[in-house]
Amino acid sequence: MKVTRLSASHYRNLNEIEIFPQEGVNIIYGENAQGKTNLLESIWMFTGCRSFRGAKDAELISLQDEAARLDIDFYAGGRDQNASLLLDEKRHAVLNGVQLSSATRLMGEFRAVVFSPVHLSLVKEGPAQRRRFLDLALSQLKPRYASVLSQYNRALVQRNILLKDIPYHAELMDTLDIWDDKLSMLGAQIIYQRRCYVERMQESAASFYHGLSRGREVLHLAYASSMEGRTTAQLSQELREKLERARREDLKNGRTSIGPHRDDLEILVDQMSARIYGSQGQQRSCALSMKLSEAVLIREITGEQPVALLDDVMSELDAGRQDYILNHIEGWQVFITCCEPSSLLRLCAGKTFSLRGGRLEETA
Repeated sequence: MKVTRLSASHYRNLNEIEIFPQEGVNIIYGENAQGKTNLLESIWMFTGCRSFRGAKDAELISLQDEAARLDIDFYAGGRDQNASLLLDEKRHAVLNGVQLSSATRLMGEFRAVVFSPVHLSLVKEGPAQRRRFLDLALSQLKPRYASVLSQYNRALVQRNILLKDIPYHAELMDTLDIWDDKLSMLGAQIIYQRRCYVERMQESAASFYHGLSRGREVLHLAYASSMEGRTTAQLSQELREKLERARREDLKNGRTSIGPHRDDLEILVDQMSARIYGSQGQQRSCALSMKLSEAVLIREITGEQPVALLDDVMSELDAGRQDYILNHIEGWQVFITCCEPSSLLRLCAGKTFSLRGGRLEETA
């Protein structure tokens, strides 16, 4: 997976830019608030179809304009491809000259992994952030997973509406069975896929963390669910039974208390919660290890190395840890942002681009 060309028009502060990156390391440097993260985000849009910073689409369009456009040429699946995104009142996507029915249809076509300071939320914040991490990672690998997740979320909304209506319309009680059947079938698939992914991610994430901590600490990841079944059939039956047992409490509270929307990803350093007890450095190393592991799994499962987007990763790492990361991403196409490129250039040969006020210039 390689980006050969990217252009952005009226995207945040990137008015009219075009970049022709090299296959290896590409260093984007400049002072703060010049558009470095915006550039990485514009590449990520072709993977996640939305901002990794949680911005609304309207916030991605420069203030004086009504629409933004992104175009990318990339090599994937053994051939040259291209895609474009037009952002106005909605998102419009084109892949290899074909208009897509939804921008989310791009997911799985161009694969990238991004790490930014905002991803410390994977460790520092609540379970929703970690569930989102798993769901995005799996959606890149398995488009059907994204469909199942969407169906589950719609069914969950309907069940919660029903739970609030039943106290006033007792005749609706029988319809709970329909939604419980649907939730248990879809929820079992989500739990199974998430658990398998975490079990597979554990080895490489622990290895990356071992290197970053210089062997002093051990990272352990585990999928935390109230379901114990090991197959989708077992999980579906178990979830169906627990939904029925939880009905009284769910009716009282007006929301569904059981299912994958309540699960978590445990992140432990030396068997202690990294969220509660981890230092800032430990939490950063955990999040970075998980992101690098995500890239490894994409390569193992699809046979293609994803593009790595590393936003301000090196600023808080010493030279030894910087060297460790660069050695382990050798052969990847990487986009790294920083304020000053000299320290990175001492460790690796990279193509450099200066970004100032949304204007990009190739410098070496």
